[in-house]
Amino acid sequence: MMNASTATAEARNGTIDPEEAAHFGRLAAEWWDPRGESAMLHRLNPVRLAYIRNAIDHHWPEAGAARKPLAGRSAIDVGCGAGLLTEPLARLGAKVTGLDAAAENVAAAVAHASAVGLTVDYRCADIETLEGEQFDLVTSMEVIEHVTDPAAFVAALGRVLAPGGLMLLSTPNRTTMSRIMLVEAAERIGQVPRGTHDWHKFLTPEELSDLLSAAGLSVIDTRGIAWDPIKGLHLSDNVALNYLMTVVRT
Repeated sequence: MMNASTATAEARNGTIDPEEAAHFGRLAAEWWDPRGESAMLHRLNPVRLAYIRNAIDHHWPEAGAARKPLAGRSAIDVGCGAGLLTEPLARLGAKVTGLDAAAENVAAAVAHASAVGLTVDYRCADIETLEGEQFDLVTSMEVIEHVTDPAAFVAALGRVLAPGGLMLLSTPNRTTMSRIMLVEAAERIGQVPRGTHDWHKFLTPEELSDLLSAAGLSVIDTRGIAWDPIKGLHLSDNVALNYLMTVVRT
């Protein structure tokens, strides 16, 4: 028996650039196609999920090897797109909210979750518009490099993190390697849609750590996402291309 996901729209008053939202909205129809314009995300998602599961197990060790370690906990995926990460969080047992600024992405997310029998509270909204809600787990993957005010965005993420909660972030690093690999090469060969990245908006780990600290948050772990011809994308100590962070309240 299928469980229908829901979608609600809220007034825009946040840090997501409308042009960025429109760009990703145009990709909605192919978001779930592993050979489409979002192919890179499909390769990236298993790497992110491995890191996320490990962080969850360390933060809530009482869950042990449970199949649903997020059972009884709430989660929000900020900048969820069509739900590539949001759905796995639901499968891990969480009561999940997915936020995205592009209505087309939210519609695609609702349709896909309903088709596979998952219940997710999808909303077309910016994180800054949420009031009075907090979540045990806050995730935002490859989003902060698309916002107009990273400090305000990070502060909003911090406001929705419940006491004792866990935040997980990922974003490209601003290095020569990321410029060559993510902007010039990946967009040229079609692994990433043209116009997806503005290298100048990438944040270094030090810059993001400072923003998090200013918002009353602490980074407790940083891992890189690297690439090579044999392993493909994989977790690494090398943060030059892309990195993940585990964050808690200070």
